[in-house]
Amino acid sequence: MIFSGDGDFRSLVEALQHKGKRVTVVSTLTTNPPMAADELRRQADQFIDLANLEKEIGRDPGERAHREPRHRPEPVEQFERESLMET
Repeated sequence: MIFSGDGDFRSLVEALQHKGKRVTVVSTLTTNPPMAADELRRQADQFIDLANLEKEIGRDPGERAHREPRHRPEPVEQFERESLMET
């Protein structure tokens, strides 16, 4: 199973199929432009559009637990901290 729409994976899919493997590609066609390359989609044994899985695997953003934003040090803070560690 490949979770990508990148057409560069077509040759990988073909090689796996020559070894007797069945390949499913999961990506989406609902974006503009589509995120799944036609040649990859045609090469795959099965194509699953993420839009068709939304009801099964998606979740309401309102149901997510609230998380505090992480503090990311400014580059200067990081530099000063590393300089202090060296001394």
